[in-house]
Amino acid sequence: MIGYDHTSERYVAHWMDIYGGRFSGTLGYGVRSENQIEFVFEYGDGPFRSVFRRLADKNQWQWLMTTKNNHERWLEFASLMLTRDLPMH
Repeated sequence: MIGYDHTSERYVAHWMDIYGGRFSGTLGYGVRSENQIEFVFEYGDGPFRSVFRRLADKNQWQWLMTTKNNHERWLEFASLMLTRDLPMH
């Protein structure tokens, strides 16, 4: 779930996924910069980023997720391309 908090002027994300209730209790906060929104989740075992980048020329979104390892380096967790599924005529 993604929404915008007008009071803090930032986006808020609440992921509901297969990793269970403990992880879904951490909210991600994000800001928009041109064609992307970057969310940062401050988990107990380290930060996690989710970046949504709109590729207007392709009518797609890139979703890149990274996590910081013990050596303070950002590593790719997953990368997806999101496209709209248009109905068949």
